[in-house]
Amino acid sequence: MLKNPIPPVTNKLQYRAIGIINGKFIPHDGKKLNRGFLIDKKGEEIETVVLGKALSLLKKHIDLKKNYFWIVYPKNKNTQNLHLQVAGIWDPYKLNDFPNDSSKTNFSSLLEELDLKDNYFSVRGELVFVNTQKKEIVIKIFSASNLRNLKNKNFKLVIKGELSLELLNSFVSLDINREGNSLKLIKYEVIEQDLSKKSRMKD
Repeated sequence: MLKNPIPPVTNKLQYRAIGIINGKFIPHDGKKLNRGFLIDKKGEEIETVVLGKALSLLKKHIDLKKNYFWIVYPKNKNTQNLHLQVAGIWDPYKLNDFPNDSSKTNFSSLLEELDLKDNYFSVRGELVFVNTQKKEIVIKIFSASNLRNLKNKNFKLVIKGELSLELLNSFVSLDINREGNSLKLIKYEVIEQDLSKKSRMKD
């Protein structure tokens, strides 16, 4: 069974921001492997931290001289300073129960079978800001739908792209491509219009 690095959503209003990047992880410090840079195939560096569950994988299985497909969560303050959190490493042969009888198959073509590709991100959340001049949008993402009322349980992503002002406060699903330190909108789907109306009706 080929494990999907970005699994299908299980809930219509499921918030998330997750992507996959092929590259090499270079820690800032050889003794502390949790912080460093992810260097992609073009040699571009992205500031990166490795989350706890991925850190043990990194220590046990990863050769830091090699490239891997990293499953990452994106964070940014603007379109120029992408920051990544490594949540896992996608290796169909070593890290999943996938038969190693097709070693000639390259990972990129395996990704294509899953309708994914290098530098693809799936972002789902609430459209809270549209800058028509800069052609930028801001999506608010909650870490879990039942935590909406708790502070600091959400974050915002700034994305290059254009969406209509009429879609403000709507829940949208975005296909994103990473270009350098920027996240760029490829296509979108409106899942639910104007969440603010819905919350007012609940009150």
